[in-house]
Formats: sequence, structure tokens, C-alpha cells
Amino acid sequence: MNLLREFYLSLLVILLLVCGFLYQFNLKSSSLFTYLYSYKPQQGLEAVLSQGRSIVFLETSDRTKPSPLASCAVESAAQVYPERPVVLLMKGLNNSTQLPSNLSDPAFSFFSEIGNVYFFPLDMKRLFEDTPLFSWFAHVNVSAQSNWLHVSSDACRLAIIWKYGGIYMDTDVISIRPIPEQNFLAAQSSRYSSNGVFGFLPQHPFLWACMENFVEHYDSNIWGNQGPDLMTRMLKIWCTLTDFQEVSDLRCSNLSFLHPQRFYPISYIEWMRYFEVWDTDPSFSNSYALHLWNYMNQKHKTVVKGSNTLVENLYRKYCPRTYRDLIKGPEVSATREMGTGEK
Repeated sequence: MNLLREFYLSLLVILLLVCGFLYQFNLKSSSLFTYLYSYKPQQGLEAVLSQGRSIVFLETSDRTKPSPLASCAVESAAQVYPERPVVLLMKGLNNSTQLPSNLSDPAFSFFSEIGNVYFFPLDMKRLFEDTPLFSWFAHVNVSAQSNWLHVSSDACRLAIIWKYGGIYMDTDVISIRPIPEQNFLAAQSSRYSSNGVFGFLPQHPFLWACMENFVEHYDSNIWGNQGPDLMTRMLKIWCTLTDFQEVSDLRCSNLSFLHPQRFYPISYIEWMRYFEVWDTDPSFSNSYALHLWNYMNQKHKTVVKGSNTLVENLYRKYCPRTYRDLIKGPEVSATREMGTGEK
């Protein structure tokens, strides 16, 4: 009996020690588990994107956590498209096991609670396989390229939407209502296309032609040459463009060219208006999303809590978790480091 009692006591001590160890480990690594949940490794990139309905964001720098503005873009998309996967591809996550350097970042914590948000590594070489961009990427001297982060982002967005379909958005685009179109480009102004938002069904021939033109007319020294300029060049080949009438979209062949009001009701010349106080907040009733022109924000204008600026009210309405968790104190930058998808 004494031996049996000693055995049970020893077993109890071991169980208590194990429980104590697991408790301490859980405290120290709770952020790790939070991130692993948000990363959703049980579903691979192919499985998520193969539905052809994803909302896709890109980060082609080495950063491993989204800026507050990128966080707002992702959250607002997840809110507007609850039945569609919202995917952020980050080059900084360079393999399937690498985790962000800051596991306790609040953005990953609240994204873990949003079931349709996914983070995946961006593998450019693999992405460009079986596209006209593969040979270009294999031979390009990255260190010698001007605007490489933006040029590579321009290439990636073409390849991923051609391969899988869905909607691409820059990480400074705040979604406010669903886009009802499948094959579309967004007019930045009359007869000039943006590449900050576009959507197509998988393997659409327009995007294949864009990738061919990307390679044929490649010049990283010209800002926008592989981006909005490319989309505009190809649109002119694809369609006979006319001026917009009132707030109507243009239809051409099997794609739509959406009125500037859909995404650019505030033009790039007036981008500062996002940081002003309006007498009455606009309804943006003709818009599907708002492009905040973060590339223009070279002086890093900030979201000031309690300022009642348009951008603060947009955060509060369309990305409330970002506003709650990332916009703290009297003044926090909306941009901090600019993401490469924020043009």
C-alpha cells in the first residue's frame, strides 16, 4: 500500500509540474497561437484562391506586419465581403513556417477573430511560373531597377488575378460596399485607368495581354509605366474609349470600365481632403471603395483620434477594430512605413 501511495503521489507531482509548465508556456506564447490561428495553415494558398472569388492585397517589401492603413483596407474588405476570402500576400513571410518578427502585433490578434482573412507568403518566382512574366523575372537585375517594390507589385497583381481570378486592391483602398462587377478596370480619370483596383475571372485574356505588354515595354525608370500606364495602353487597344456620361460606367467587349466615382471620388490632386474636417461627411453613394492616395502622403499626415476628419470617420465606420486597436493616443500615423500596395 505504501508503494502504491508513493506512486500516486509521484504521479500527482509530475502532473502538477506539467500543468505549471504548460500554463507558463501558454502565457509566453499566447501571441504565437493567436498568429497561427490567423495564418490558417490548414488551408493552403491554392485552396483559398482556387475559388476565384478572393479579395487580394500585396506587400512586396520585407515588412512582416500590416500598417494601420493596410489593416484598415483588409478589415474593411472582410466586412464588405464576408463570404469571400480576403488574402494578404507578404514577401516578408518567405516560407510557410516563418512567423512575423513581432508576434504580439495587435493587427494579427484581431485578424485572428475574422474568419475570412488569410496571410500567406508571397513567392514571386512561383507566382510567375506559366506566365509571360517568368522569363523577365528570371533575368531582371533587381538591384538595378528603379521603383522595384512598386514594379514588382504591378507584376504580381497581374499574375495572381490572371491565375486565380478575384479582385485586387491596393492596401490604401477602404471598401465601403460590394463591387457588382466581375471583369472590370477602375477609371482614375476620364480615359485613364488605375491599376489600384481591378477584377477579372481566372485566365482572362486581357490580363495575359497586359503581362505580355509589361515585358515588351518594360522600363522601371518611368513611374507607372508597368502599372496604370500599362492598363491604359491595353484598354485603348481593347476598347474604343469615350468620355463618361454622368455617373455611368462604360462597357466594352467583355469588361467594364468603371466611372471615377466608383473608387476615386476624391482625385489625387485633392488627396488632402481626406485629412480635413467636413461640415457633413459625404455618403459616397456612387462609390464601392475609396482610394486614399497614400503615395501622395509624403509628409505622413496622420489619423488624429477625436479630430473628426474624414479619414478618422472612415476608419471608425469601415474598420472599427483597426480604429480601436491601432489608432491610439492623440496622434498615430495612418501610414507609418508606406506599404508597396499603397499608391
